[in-house]
Amino acid sequence: MSINTGTGTIEHIDPTTLVIEANVRTSAPVTKDFIASIRENGVITPILARRDDHGNVIVRAGQRRTLAAREAEVPTVPVYVVEGDDTTADRIIQQIIENDQRADLSTADRTAAWAQLAFEGISAAQIAKRTGTKTDAVKKGLAVAESATVTSALHEHALTLDQAAVLLEFEDDADARAHLIEVATTDPTQFEHTAQSLRDDAAEKARLAAVEQEQIDNGFQVLTRAEAYGEESPWVSLRKLHTADGAQVTVEHIATVPVRGALIDVNWRGDIDVTYFVQNPTDAGFTYAWGAPGTPAEPLTAEQIEEERVEKSAERKALIANNKAWTAAETVRREWIATFLSRKTLPKDADRVIALGLTAHRFSVSSAMSHGNDLAHTFLGVERPSGYHADGLAELVEANPGKARLVALAVVLAGAEAGTSKESWRRGDERAAALFRQLAAWGYALSPVEQIVTGDTTPAEAAGLA
Repeated sequence: MSINTGTGTIEHIDPTTLVIEANVRTSAPVTKDFIASIRENGVITPILARRDDHGNVIVRAGQRRTLAAREAEVPTVPVYVVEGDDTTADRIIQQIIENDQRADLSTADRTAAWAQLAFEGISAAQIAKRTGTKTDAVKKGLAVAESATVTSALHEHALTLDQAAVLLEFEDDADARAHLIEVATTDPTQFEHTAQSLRDDAAEKARLAAVEQEQIDNGFQVLTRAEAYGEESPWVSLRKLHTADGAQVTVEHIATVPVRGALIDVNWRGDIDVTYFVQNPTDAGFTYAWGAPGTPAEPLTAEQIEEERVEKSAERKALIANNKAWTAAETVRREWIATFLSRKTLPKDADRVIALGLTAHRFSVSSAMSHGNDLAHTFLGVERPSGYHADGLAELVEANPGKARLVALAVVLAGAEAGTSKESWRRGDERAAALFRQLAAWGYALSPVEQIVTGDTTPAEAAGLA
């Protein structure tokens, strides 16, 4: 039976004969309750479909109702059939708009739809224009859609497009992806900080690997700490040895020693240290300056005692963890400030912050200004001309007088930011604390190491040692 409506017909059709095309909703949930409702009441709202050139009735909207009707073994369902052709791209775009009007599409659905449109030959710019999306977002979504790993994560977790794009950076690191997903779903305000920490960790591993390979290429055996300093270790550090003429043994002195070792480590400052060792040093013509087997060790200086205490204590672990976290937080914070300053309108309290920067925090601001304020140029995306007295910000204000307050705020924030360092969390820094509190008031999510500065947590807690 069919009813002509002028532009199409409502027909009652066996749901098993309907053809379901790829739909932008990839996870249309067909629950047991929904199937029971269809079995009891039938399909009330007609399914929208079109008839192709071969007479097939193809579902355009109503995938979920069609699947449920099949499961409920309903003999027929009402279908509003529109005759004529329908291009794939138009269908996908119509579905995107329809689903957005009813309920926001998931990131997985949206990126899949963009991928289908790209497959049809539509450029990212065209997709953005036709769907009311920013081109950069579409490009990011298309990159995400190319990764089976990240696409799978999108179907399993409620992630944003930006979060999914970050997962792409760690496509080959399952542990990092799992950590990021956990943070995204439990504490999303810390997602960017976590991502930057993981980037820094990866960069550090790459640096360590490069140094390790360099030592191997130079004929050194790479040692673990246990191998180098174990009780029965045959390895002797060069710092314990002298040459025949009484000079401190250096790495150059052992260039021809056949058995050489190198311990590669990251110190609490974040720098890579390489400590060199040999076996049977007397066979190589060296003498013990101190610490020869069977003799008392040379007394340590007060500085060495303190260094050794820190090296073995939880304090060292906190130092290393928080110094690493600070480096990551600094990157995230400065990127946030640059984005914040690119907004169309300044915050209502901008004048107050500028005034405080020129008074209470004038030392940090004036110091940065006296050195050309590179950071302010960076925040505003302005290239600083060469020359000690050169300044691109003045030119920006002259060309755009309406940006005067923006430039003033950038100068103040850059000055305050330039005055921060790892010492800010280690020794306390009220100026940095004031900056961080202001950024937090504007919406910036402080990381745990930044919360040490504001007094909201302790170094041990921030490092996860409490």
